[in-house]
Amino acid sequence: MAFRRQLQLDIQPLILLLFSMVSISYALSDPEILLKFKSSLTNHTALKSWENSSNPICNGERSNWIGVVCQKGAVLGLKLENMGLLGTIDANTLVALSSLRTLNFMNNNFNGSIPEFNKLTGLRTIFLSYNRFSGDIPGNAFKGMVRLNKLYLSKNRFTGPIPASLATLPRLSDLKLDGNRFSGEIPVFKQEKLHVVDLSNNQLEGPIPASLSKMNADMFAGNKGVCGAPLKACEATVTIIFPTSTTPADPRENVSPNFMNKISMWIIVIPIVVGVFILLAIVAFVIINQCKKPVPDPKLKAIKVEDRASAASSNETKPAEAAPKLTFVSDDDGDKFDLQDLLNGSAEILGSGCFGSSYRTSLPDGTAMVVKRYKQMNGVGKEDFQEHMRRIGRLRHNNVLTLVAYYYRKDEKLFVCDFVHNCSLAVHLHAHQTLGQPGLDWPTRLKIVKGVAKGLAYLHKELPSLIAPHGHLKSSNVLLNESFEPLLADYALIPVINAESAHELMVAYKSPEYVQHGRVTKKTDVWSLGVLILEIMTGKFPSNFLLKGKGNGEEDIVTWVKSKLGDDDRETLLTNLEVFDREMGAIGVGDGKTMKQLLKIGLSCCEDDVQKRIDLKEAVGRIEGLKLRNMSNDGEFFSAIASDCEEDMKW
Repeated sequence: MAFRRQLQLDIQPLILLLFSMVSISYALSDPEILLKFKSSLTNHTALKSWENSSNPICNGERSNWIGVVCQKGAVLGLKLENMGLLGTIDANTLVALSSLRTLNFMNNNFNGSIPEFNKLTGLRTIFLSYNRFSGDIPGNAFKGMVRLNKLYLSKNRFTGPIPASLATLPRLSDLKLDGNRFSGEIPVFKQEKLHVVDLSNNQLEGPIPASLSKMNADMFAGNKGVCGAPLKACEATVTIIFPTSTTPADPRENVSPNFMNKISMWIIVIPIVVGVFILLAIVAFVIINQCKKPVPDPKLKAIKVEDRASAASSNETKPAEAAPKLTFVSDDDGDKFDLQDLLNGSAEILGSGCFGSSYRTSLPDGTAMVVKRYKQMNGVGKEDFQEHMRRIGRLRHNNVLTLVAYYYRKDEKLFVCDFVHNCSLAVHLHAHQTLGQPGLDWPTRLKIVKGVAKGLAYLHKELPSLIAPHGHLKSSNVLLNESFEPLLADYALIPVINAESAHELMVAYKSPEYVQHGRVTKKTDVWSLGVLILEIMTGKFPSNFLLKGKGNGEEDIVTWVKSKLGDDDRETLLTNLEVFDREMGAIGVGDGKTMKQLLKIGLSCCEDDVQKRIDLKEAVGRIEGLKLRNMSNDGEFFSAIASDCEEDMKW
């Protein structure tokens, strides 16, 4: 008996060891984990490279599987945006990826409830914008995610209150909840590093917490019930407490009759005086608001008047036709609106470009939209125009402004898109001082260049039949959102713009190949990208864009930069540092070399000889390879560039 007991004690550890070995042997490898995750998705044809589980996913920083971000041989993140994915984001499977830090599923077709991301406590960034997720988000949905610093849920269909657990995340810096249907009051966010909170176009109400009072007012636009800084002040509420019959004693018993008579008089006088002041205040308020009320732009309102006149004349000869309607280009079954909704709102003119004016207007729910009028599109037939609009309407990318709807009339067209809050790149490069804003720093400019390159590459991929898929790339057609992420606008217009207007006004027709040989090529957009890079790096406006027609005249930006660099750019850059825009401020140690590399890429894109000019794929690859260094402590800008260049001279 004793022997049997001893044998059990000796075998027990061995059994536990065997069980642990069995469990280890059944642990899934990273390829198996991702293949299991893929099985929870539908319409995953874009993930064809996720097939062979025997091959390693990561080789150092390089990934062999599309959409997988690698770091030191481990899976750091999934970047599966713009892939048309459906199905379920299986958080339970992703838990097994111990190094997972970032998830990007933007611009897909996911729907239903938000995934259980709180099981992935190591995540630092989550990007789910432009999907069809819906329903209330549980209050504890992000509890315990102490490393999370960026959460993008824009343009979904979430409802209910903003999850309270978001206010408890210590590292949260960027929060985008705009374009949903969140309701209730805004939680009190106390994170010190929180610098972007976009809650616009929801159904929120109540006062804005003091911790968010310094945010841009646009971050709260489209919420009718929200008040307080930076919006208008909340209306004060007065609580009147009436005495009850339970009062133990009448205080007048110990007060003289003369004193009581005075009190009675004031009880009568005070309400009268207060009433007069309230009445005067109401009158003043009405007068002031009538003076300050935005005047609807007559050009935009003219559309409504003309359409009514057209309808009236039609009524004399035939039955009344339906009111003119917008054509929505997206298959999304989200909320639609009428042309009348746009025309009824007060129109604020944003600017007048080459082809027409842009107006900011608001829908009845407060959502800000932009309407752009085009009059140089009457040379294309209705069917051809509508087909081209359908092609444009299918485009979805983080760096391309999405067309929401259009209105067709033979003599003019209207394009409708979302309002982008941070103006254009041109404003931030050339008019920021007038607006009292700081200049763009070096990290932001590099971020913008990378975003523009990605957006341009996407247009070339999705619109291969167009010789110049953008055709009009310039700083005023690069819009910046609240995170200074660039959005390309006025793209793919060449097929629908009247030829005479296009040749006279569009950037593609300022290129060397058109000026010299009268033709546009696949590399014309590359030339425009190069000019834009030089403009961003130098802060100098490309004045040749101002000239109509082919225009040769005053020195263009490419010639100016080349004159500053000379033949040996390494040496002359040491004494001609004014080629860089001083508004970039402090840079990191080692960033001078990166800035010089970007300048070279810009010049390579601007080669007059198309054969010598680099193609878009090479340009994008070289731009993507540029990295930021650590910011210097002393804040010296030009000394850092000089030291980098001196280091180059040693080689």
